Amino acid sequence: MSLTFAPASTDSIPLHIVDEGNFSVWLEDQSAEVKAWATVSGFTAAAGQALALPAHDGSIQQALVGFGTKESRARRRFILAAAAQKLPKGTYHIASGLPADQAEVECLGWLLGGYIYDRYRSKSAAAALLVAPKGIDASQIEQMAKAEQLTRDLINTPAADMGPDALEAAARDLAQNYGAACSVITGDALLDENLPMIHTVGRAADRAPRLIEIRKGTSGPKLTLVGKGVCFDTGGLNLKPGASMGIMKKDMGGAANVLGLTQMILAADLPVQLRVLIPAVENAVSGNAFRPGDVLTSRKGLTVEINNTDAEGRLVLADALALADEDTPDLLISMATLTGAARVAVGPDLAPFYTDDDRDAGALTKAAANTADPVWRMPFHTPYETMIEPDIADLDNAPAGGFAGSITAALFLRRFAGNSRYMHFDIYAWSPKPAPGRTKGGTSQGIRALFTALPDMLGL
Repeated sequence: MSLTFAPASTDSIPLHIVDEGNFSVWLEDQSAEVKAWATVSGFTAAAGQALALPAHDGSIQQALVGFGTKESRARRRFILAAAAQKLPKGTYHIASGLPADQAEVECLGWLLGGYIYDRYRSKSAAAALLVAPKGIDASQIEQMAKAEQLTRDLINTPAADMGPDALEAAARDLAQNYGAACSVITGDALLDENLPMIHTVGRAADRAPRLIEIRKGTSGPKLTLVGKGVCFDTGGLNLKPGASMGIMKKDMGGAANVLGLTQMILAADLPVQLRVLIPAVENAVSGNAFRPGDVLTSRKGLTVEINNTDAEGRLVLADALALADEDTPDLLISMATLTGAARVAVGPDLAPFYTDDDRDAGALTKAAANTADPVWRMPFHTPYETMIEPDIADLDNAPAGGFAGSITAALFLRRFAGNSRYMHFDIYAWSPKPAPGRTKGGTSQGIRALFTALPDMLGL
């Protein structure tokens, strides 16, 4: 499977994109055959409609795609992707009607609609292929689609085949493909390197915990990405119920998204000093699992009282963030499938993010709108700091009461980011149902927006 544009061809089928409000005017200029076929087929140019127009020999002469209205487009993403699923097999080129300011997003959606996860079961590839229209950055769009493919594949792979060792292998492959360096600290060596909370969370599993690091670049601003790599989360001794454990293979979605973003950065050869840190663990149950009531000492020296072993992601991220801050990055970004509270707040489609930098927030919000990658700013509400401060330790990993769960988790992480300019994403990384350009299952959130905003955020 390759999410790429088709080569230009004289045999490609013309594709006309028609706005619903202008459809009657457009139809007046067409031949009697086109008018009749559109009428009897019930084509109204509603968003995502598709209609193939046959030639006299039975081949497809041209095709129509409904672009809907401004109001209907605001309710959905990737109109072309919705139509592409309904078109007959063939190679198409856009002949008319695609607004220039929406061309790149719509073409990206078409490519993303061709994604299939076929590791365990063969599936048919997309039938309708698209020639890249003139005026778009086809190479960058393909790189975005390639990054999405990597992210989805990693998340969709069951934990039996995507444990910390396999996540390490994926990171090493990515680094090797782009000439980056990759190093890993594994098992008890984490204690020797003062990464105690990563070790504690992962020590109960039969696959050793580890910290994966990728580096590339020796000049330019320092950009450090940290991704939560909990390859399966049972909840630990605070065991999750079965219904909540069912999709916990996705709990490494932060790491998968960070690797997808890393691939885009490396492919574009952005002039940055890139550092990627992924604490990769399984939160398992065995005799040496960490317990509720334990007090852990972090790399930073802050002590953490464990009030729920199912709030493990922030523990492994804390050590990685403390390590990252020691290198004084110009921008430090973490991504994690961290809290159910974020899903309650914004649902599965929006990617909530935290930052104290208004300029970074503005750049990211603008980029998100231009890449069909919706995000939503959440507050680092400092008065809530007292909620994460228990009686017997510096910090509480799971404050009681249930209020502001995503915010208190973000505040917990900010304690370890130190003085770094810090941005945190509390993502879901999962599509609960299929939609145009998105299959059910693993997905990226925020990485297209971040990649597009980075030049502005870093002054490149």
